[in-house]
Amino acid sequence: MPVIAQVLAGIAAALHVVIFGMESLWWSRPQVWKRFGLTSQADADVARPLAFNQGFYNLFLAIGIAVGLVVGGVAGHAIVVFCCVSIVGAALVLASTGPKYLRPAIVQGVTPLLALITAAIF
Repeated sequence: MPVIAQVLAGIAAALHVVIFGMESLWWSRPQVWKRFGLTSQADADVARPLAFNQGFYNLFLAIGIAVGLVVGGVAGHAIVVFCCVSIVGAALVLASTGPKYLRPAIVQGVTPLLALITAAIF
């Protein structure tokens, strides 16, 4: 996997660690749950178990990318590609849920998509 693809995948992993933090560690902070379109603490409390679970999904994808980058070779490349494809797929699902989710979907999906394209071209 080319270095630029590895860097892009690493950026995607880092972003997903931050998302994990927001969804699983800092969810009760109004500045966090408001970023996800919620309007009250009560709504955030109801959504907390879902956000907590989703945060770990993001963390596991980030860990997968990190492990793949460390392992290297064909096996590592396969792990990184799988995780990047999963993130891009999740971004597409997010974008399909409505126009207000297009920006977060782009933020989530652009770096792993660029990593995949770069890996395929080079």
